[in-house]
Amino acid sequence: MLQRMGVVSDRGSKYAVSCGAVTSEAEAQDFLKTLKRAKKFARATHNTWAALLPDGTPLKNDDGEGGAAAIILAMLEREGALGRIIVVTRWYGGKHLGGDRFTHVKTCTRAGLDALAEAGLA
Repeated sequence: MLQRMGVVSDRGSKYAVSCGAVTSEAEAQDFLKTLKRAKKFARATHNTWAALLPDGTPLKNDDGEGGAAAIILAMLEREGALGRIIVVTRWYGGKHLGGDRFTHVKTCTRAGLDALAEAGLA
């Protein structure tokens, strides 16, 4: 599991990205369970994620951040990142960000894709 903390901070909200390889829906769920074993991630406001299985099957969950998982999934598909999962975590800072939150999801997803490439997993 690769993690990048503090990717974005805006009006008190903080974002991080975690990413890695998965081959099945069960592995994607295990990835999330492992991530949430860390209290910091378990207490986050949102752990929005998407994955593309090796056969191209898409998986996603907005975790209350309506539409954010679709952004992550679209970026995975555009990169052809089969067998990869990206989780964008947000800790709400008390102020609504409006549409800016989707820009932050894109920034975090890009950082995750870059981390996968650096690790030779892209």
